[in-house]
Amino acid sequence: MNLKSGITHTLEMIVMEKDTALVYRSGELPVLATPAMAALMEETCWKSVAPYLEEGQGTVGTRLDLVHTAATPVGMNVTCRSELTEVDGRRLVFSVEVSDECGPIGKGTHERFIINNEKFLTKAREKGQK
Repeated sequence: MNLKSGITHTLEMIVMEKDTALVYRSGELPVLATPAMAALMEETCWKSVAPYLEEGQGTVGTRLDLVHTAATPVGMNVTCRSELTEVDGRRLVFSVEVSDECGPIGKGTHERFIINNEKFLTKAREKGQK
């Protein structure tokens, strides 16, 4: 594993009805839901480091601190950019910024941990059998 601070990644999405606060039940309006923005932030981060992990490894999100500062209507393009800012053993910390065609709409800090996928799933399945 060769992870170092400075790895960046960018993802884009077009806001669809399925991404709205109304559908997520996080509000009553047909604008990008904060949970949908959070999911885009997490996806951007995990995809940024996936190519650097060893076979059988993955990452799981453990913390997300975000602010959602502007509304984005259905049909508008949203861009998310992440940067890996800290590597502390298996703990990874990212800075994340999100904007739409008119400017910034959110930002935050996201923490992920590197895990062994099979071991993680085994523990989850065992928990479900209790």
